[in-house]
Amino acid sequence: MKPGFTYIITNKYQTVVYTGVTSNLPQRILEHKEKKYPKSFSARYNVNILVFYEQF
Repeated sequence: MKPGFTYIITNKYQTVVYTGVTSNLPQRILEHKEKKYPKSFSARYNVNILVFYEQF
């Protein structure tokens, strides 16, 4: 079974937070930073700084 990750990211002013779940944390954080999905919440609010993660 693949490990999973729960993560929290924020914007540079720490005024917006986003919580997500993924099986590939480095890839997912890169997708947030590169705004792979331009109309997504994280892209619109420039949320791309990893604050916390936990593996399960």
